[in-house]
Amino acid sequence: METGSPHDTGTAGTTGPADTARPAAAGDEPGWIALPPGLLKVRRLMLVVWLGLLTLAAGLVPGLLAGPVWAAFAALPLALLACGWVLLERNWRSWRYAERSDDLLISRGVLWRQETVVPYGRMQLVEVTSGPVERHFGLASVQLHTAAAATDATIPGLDPAEAERLRDRLTELGEARSAGL
Repeated sequence: METGSPHDTGTAGTTGPADTARPAAAGDEPGWIALPPGLLKVRRLMLVVWLGLLTLAAGLVPGLLAGPVWAAFAALPLALLACGWVLLERNWRSWRYAERSDDLLISRGVLWRQETVVPYGRMQLVEVTSGPVERHFGLASVQLHTAAAATDATIPGLDPAEAERLRDRLTELGEARSAGL
């Protein structure tokens, strides 16, 4: 499957937010939605900022106190930066979610895949959060709370409009499903 999308997870059935008008029927393969690339950009920026500061500290402090040879310790944070750069993309590509007729699926993880199924009727609270860095980059997270704390789930790095649409839809479906309980 060749799509050319920067956030294609390589899984058949992956779609973008525009394709979410209809949740998958009970027997259908879910229409997976990948996270937007803005989340990867923010996480990489944070990696560069923190490891950049650590590189400066690891190079300057030993270099000034013990001599210029010891400034080579600055290479360690740079190696971590290179590894982290690749690993962040792999992690970002692993996140996806799908709206089905009776529940919401959230899948994540590179080495250990984790798939969370949240039935609409069990949702108690759906909130949209956005910290200062997320707001600056136009991102928001959707937090799902259920009666069982173990099934609480988060979808990070969404466009604020998509996060609000998802919150409203999940709240509406949750109220409709829980009315019969």
